Amino acid sequence: MHRRGFLRSACGHCLGLGAMLGLPALATEAIAPTSPLPSRFRHPAADTDEGGLWSIMDREEVRVRRSPLAIKEPALQRYLGDVACRLCVTHCPDIRVHVVRMPVFNAMMAPNGMMLVWSGLLLRVENEAQLATVMGHEMGHYLERHTVDQLRAAKDRAVLGQLAGLLGGVGGVLGQIGLLASMFAFSREHEQRADRLGMRLMKEAGYEGREAPKIWDNLLGELKITGGEDAGRRSPLFATHPPVANRRDDLLKMAGEGGGFLGEREFRAVIAPLRFGWIEDEIQRGQYEESLVLFDRLLKRDASDAEVLYARGEVYRLRDEQDDLDRGFADLLKASASPKAPAQALRSLGLVYRRRNDAGGARQSFERYLAVAPDAPDAALIRSYLAQMKS
Repeated sequence: MHRRGFLRSACGHCLGLGAMLGLPALATEAIAPTSPLPSRFRHPAADTDEGGLWSIMDREEVRVRRSPLAIKEPALQRYLGDVACRLCVTHCPDIRVHVVRMPVFNAMMAPNGMMLVWSGLLLRVENEAQLATVMGHEMGHYLERHTVDQLRAAKDRAVLGQLAGLLGGVGGVLGQIGLLASMFAFSREHEQRADRLGMRLMKEAGYEGREAPKIWDNLLGELKITGGEDAGRRSPLFATHPPVANRRDDLLKMAGEGGGFLGEREFRAVIAPLRFGWIEDEIQRGQYEESLVLFDRLLKRDASDAEVLYARGEVYRLRDEQDDLDRGFADLLKASASPKAPAQALRSLGLVYRRRNDAGGARQSFERYLAVAPDAPDAALIRSYLAQMKS
């Protein structure tokens, strides 16, 4: 399958395979709002169902670490580890956060303490408080042992063998991570309980709880553009989540009056060295309408952001519908004028000039591009364009 197509379907796998494995939800007693959090979990005996699940997740964690999609930026890893520890000090020693380079909004946490965060999520959240919302939610599943609930509810004890076979036989790291995430599709009740416990963790850690509902507003804005008003119900991402409108309202009530740490400056600083690569992944995802909603939102926060101006202009250029070339030209022209312009903005501007039969503009843009990125993968192609202009 083409990489773009799989990236979209992988999101569906992340939330849809649990039923195929025969894992109905089992509602156990929730952690009361005033009850202490559970003590650290011990590794269960290997000959139990839960121990078998832990062993599978331990093995898969090794594979995640070795995956070419694993982002091993030390500063980012330390930062995410610090956020996890701030949210849940007691379980801090047992939580390992891994970032995988996949341009979709998702995160998961396994019962052995492994948490996966997708780069598409980090591109979309706006501050540390929003990041803590998602991480706290996943910790809610972990602390209430929802995955273990699912396993114990399974009618067929061979489910572990099925899971091990699926994970072991899937081709490619994208499929591996997508299927790994699919084990953690929860019921609506589990999702609501994880929201409540996650909000408690956020507020106890001093984060601004009113940032939580903004995440779902922003995400639904992307999905509505391609799925209409019912996008929240039809999207694979929300297949097992509470209805989006209810979720937002419930989170807003839980947050109360608000007041707490946002951490926007800290968050933006730590993702800055990696963000442009994630932006390029988003462009390559090929879901142009969704990407335009995301880039419009980012530009409302900073209209001079050269990386996002380039990204929006490039999406317009690639989509190439009515008036897109003019819209893309305006964005690329503005991005290219910035001292922080990515080299790709100069190349794309040259391509638009070429489409407009403006040889002078194309030549100037291509020459600037080659001066900045002489060893770019497409440098030979751009030089051939320049040679054609001279002949």
